[in-house]
Amino acid sequence: MQEDRRLTLIVVPHGDLETRSVEVSYRKVRLVLILGLVLVLLFGFLVATWFPVAAQAGRVPALERELVQLEQERATVAELARTLADVEAQYERVRELLGADAAAPGETGPLLPPLRPEGVAADSTASPDPRSDSVPEEEEEEEVGEEPDAWPLARAGRITRPLETGEDQHPGLDIAAAMNSNVRAAGAGVVAEAGESEEYGRFVRIRHGGGIESLYGHVSRLYVEEGDHVGRREVIALTGSAGGSAAPYLHFEIRRDGKPVDPLRFVNRPGS
Repeated sequence: MQEDRRLTLIVVPHGDLETRSVEVSYRKVRLVLILGLVLVLLFGFLVATWFPVAAQAGRVPALERELVQLEQERATVAELARTLADVEAQYERVRELLGADAAAPGETGPLLPPLRPEGVAADSTASPDPRSDSVPEEEEEEEVGEEPDAWPLARAGRITRPLETGEDQHPGLDIAAAMNSNVRAAGAGVVAEAGESEEYGRFVRIRHGGGIESLYGHVSRLYVEEGDHVGRREVIALTGSAGGSAAPYLHFEIRRDGKPVDPLRFVNRPGS
């Protein structure tokens, strides 16, 4: 039968050694050939898959260097962003110190001298107070009695709480503002009070005449004291969070004959 066929291999050594023969069945020969072919194919597959892996592994050091470079660039960008934010904050601070109509970068405009320190009384013989908008004292006296109509901040800000009546009374406006923003008198008048209270923290109350007063509460610093004459838009304090408030804001009131009225009936809010 065909399955019993065998292959005889004769080994003839050199010299006088005896000749040998080896018989192998065709079946075993086929198995050996098949196994050899499988091994060759497996080796080829491993070689074919190893090269891409080796190529990717070779890129790892370069990718690590790129990652380090990107981290350094990101840190540089973050530092530049912080520097830019500081510059913008300083610029906004300068604009607030100079007033809402301060000159933009590249434009020329008058620079104001330093504000009068807190607690220093006004001197009638000294030069005009730089906190005013260049209004002579004689003109300030003439303005007393006019209704206040100026917004007390350089910017409109966000009104976080309006005037409220009834059980939950709130006698004025709460206006969100950056810390240490300039607080300006809504109109010319005389400082009736400048101090601290449990309700308003550090505050200023100005008498404008005709029974009208304005009040500015929760400020961080005072630039006026009782008896001072102030002009319209004169800087009288800096915003803060005195009096237990959680964030800096200005509490702004207008009173007529001692009763609170809506400040928005008197003052012109920027952008409105």
